[in-house]
Amino acid sequence: MRQQKTRILTGLWTVFAAFCLLFVTPALAVEPQKGPVSNLPIPRYVSLKSDRVNVREGPSKEHPTIWIYQRAGLPVEITAEFETWRKIRDSEGSEGWVLHSLLSGRRTALVAPWKKEPQLLVAADHATAVAKLAPGVIGTLRGCDGKWCRLAGKDFDGFIQQENLWGVYPGEKVE
Repeated sequence: MRQQKTRILTGLWTVFAAFCLLFVTPALAVEPQKGPVSNLPIPRYVSLKSDRVNVREGPSKEHPTIWIYQRAGLPVEITAEFETWRKIRDSEGSEGWVLHSLLSGRRTALVAPWKKEPQLLVAADHATAVAKLAPGVIGTLRGCDGKWCRLAGKDFDGFIQQENLWGVYPGEKVE
């Protein structure tokens, strides 16, 4: 009899705990992490402001430079913040620290750096071809609806499937 009561109480507590998790988990999932310095979402995409950006091993000028980016407009992902420093990741997964003043909030994207074949840029009807863009081409994001993004550059302006870009999250909407 005592074992039966124990099993029933254990079962009730398990059901109660599961019920509580139904309400707590969505609340935790909805709240995005914010940077302790900027109060902006972490992670988030930004672009390099300058055509010479020193990437350091740690968040200070005392840390050695581990490489130098020489491509203004390159999209990078901010993964952490410390004072005036931002930890970034590039499309190849390389990480390091840069001064926040060398980054821009301007959203850019890389055309499918993981693919070998050019990607089709289409008109607003999503059917008429406008251009073929080689992997690694950088463009300015003019907007994304979660499936398609308008991408513009020096000699192109059109729409590309969002899944063929690095610099925008899957399903992300950009205005």
